Amino acid sequence: MAEDISKVENVYGSDQIQVLEGLEPVRKRPGMYIGSTDSKGLHHLITEIVDNSIDEALAGYCNTISVEINKDGSCSVTDNGRGIPTGIHMPENKSSVELVLTKLHAGGKFGGGGYKISGGLHGVGLSVVNALSEWLEVEVWQNGKHFKQVYNRGIPQRDLAVVGEADHTGTKVTFMPDDEIFETTTFEFDNIKSRLRELAFLNRGIVINAIDHRTDTEEKLHYEGGIVQFVEQMNINKDVVFPNPIYIDTKTDKSEVEVAFQYNDSYNEIVHAYANNINTEEGGTHLEGFRRALTKCVNDYGKTLKILKDSDKLSSEDVREGLTAVISVKLEDPQFEGQTKTKLGNSYMQNVVFKAVYDGFATYMEENPSVARELILKSITAQKAREAARNARDLTRRKGVLENTTLPGKLADCSERDPKLCEIFIVEGDSAGGTAKQARDRRFQAILPLRGKILNVEKARLNRILENAEIKAMATAFGGGIGADFDVSKLRYDKIITMSDADVDGSHIRILLLTFFYRYMRPLIEQGHVYAAQPPLYKITKNRKDYYCYTEEEKTKLMNEIGEKGADVQRYKGLGEMSAEQLWTTTMSPEHRSLAQIQMKDAVEADAIFTLLMGEKADARREFIEQNATLVTDLDI
Repeated sequence: MAEDISKVENVYGSDQIQVLEGLEPVRKRPGMYIGSTDSKGLHHLITEIVDNSIDEALAGYCNTISVEINKDGSCSVTDNGRGIPTGIHMPENKSSVELVLTKLHAGGKFGGGGYKISGGLHGVGLSVVNALSEWLEVEVWQNGKHFKQVYNRGIPQRDLAVVGEADHTGTKVTFMPDDEIFETTTFEFDNIKSRLRELAFLNRGIVINAIDHRTDTEEKLHYEGGIVQFVEQMNINKDVVFPNPIYIDTKTDKSEVEVAFQYNDSYNEIVHAYANNINTEEGGTHLEGFRRALTKCVNDYGKTLKILKDSDKLSSEDVREGLTAVISVKLEDPQFEGQTKTKLGNSYMQNVVFKAVYDGFATYMEENPSVARELILKSITAQKAREAARNARDLTRRKGVLENTTLPGKLADCSERDPKLCEIFIVEGDSAGGTAKQARDRRFQAILPLRGKILNVEKARLNRILENAEIKAMATAFGGGIGADFDVSKLRYDKIITMSDADVDGSHIRILLLTFFYRYMRPLIEQGHVYAAQPPLYKITKNRKDYYCYTEEEKTKLMNEIGEKGADVQRYKGLGEMSAEQLWTTTMSPEHRSLAQIQMKDAVEADAIFTLLMGEKADARREFIEQNATLVTDLDI
């Protein structure tokens, strides 16, 4: 049994590096270690190294981390922690630096006293990054010396050597991802910055510098307010119920609970839960404890104020309407469960979080009775709306609207029954819908025409949303349900493709659709099922040959190449202007079309964009559109 790490003197040395197994399998089966070899797996390499630096910060030895994308495409992560131990590790008879870079599960996170709480739990970070890099260079500043070692595809090119003197401590890892392993080796700075910003919020006071030397972009991420600022940022364009987020911070011998939450007047709940800086997307015991405490506190105080009768009971969903919250727990030996290992399983954490939140929230409500009353009344209103939505849902189920028993009449379905092979086009208007029905491949392509713009779901509760004919038609056609009932495994189509005109109205319709998908069918976007068709802006004919241009730039380039004289230029005002053959060739044929997959790179930023574009604050929306005109046309959340 591992020694109680809380009793071990906090000295980080070579004798604390323990070896569990070798490195050989990584290059053969990289997916086992980083999930995939696509862009997501590529960016996970950076996360593995940054997590080590964050662990140094959690231990109290690091306050500045820099992540740099270099001009040659490599990445450098530097921190001012203690530095990886450089002494010789026995019985391996090699430096501890080389050990953690060449052996899986070699690190200071296995009960040897290096770290009490850590996010990089498996000790595979540096060794996996090393194995999957074309080359890697590690530098350590420690004991007045500057050490350096270079690796090629995981193999050390020489022993760790002293290359100079040092007046500080820290570690720098620079690596070039291996193009023999990864589908792409191009880092996306916005993707990286999103995770770094999250870490800066979760670790109050730490400075993280995000630098992209390819574009001379630099951003300092530093939040003295920590998760309180995180909540404030998520609510920045919303009308809040009380001015400052409620903040709770409690510690026990084995854990720390940090919670910040605030209510707004929207109908949506935004809750982010973390354990040891890991985003627990599937929730877990800490989230259960938080929800239970919130529900009990509102119910108890509602009865104290005589607003609720003894027999009345608000549900957890009622109490969470309009809630924005961040839950961050730090604990020894976290256990992760679930399909993607992002669900916290330590059972004792439910009671720890429950007690912390209940005590803190109850105190707040006693000290702020007018706010407490408003929250209780808001929850009662939510309960009534939820009951109306439930009745509407039950009614539509009885009529077969939310099930696959009766498909909408205007749906032109496909003959293929394997959902993985099917796709559905959501088309604006009967005219374009008619053309699309003629153009499609009936075997695997379905068409659903919508009459006009759908309801703006940002400004409506679920009971009203369920009454909207166009939304009901989509929910029925897709087959996965809606809202809390949505089940992505029941989808009838693998691709949901929005196909709207290339004008302002078309952009508005696309954003309305994406807002609906994000709020009430979010797994569609999270799991990559939503696409935007890219119809051409122009058809240019010269010498009986047709050319299609999708942007103004393409048109200008083509006209320069073929010459303007004798060229006939047609500007498409809508999909209905195209013949079925033209629509198939340019926009629907899998062989020739261009589809833009809607990806959710940053959930916090996505939520903020939808709130801005579809919310109540017109001034903020106008300012955003003026600054991001292209984003409104080609929304990439």
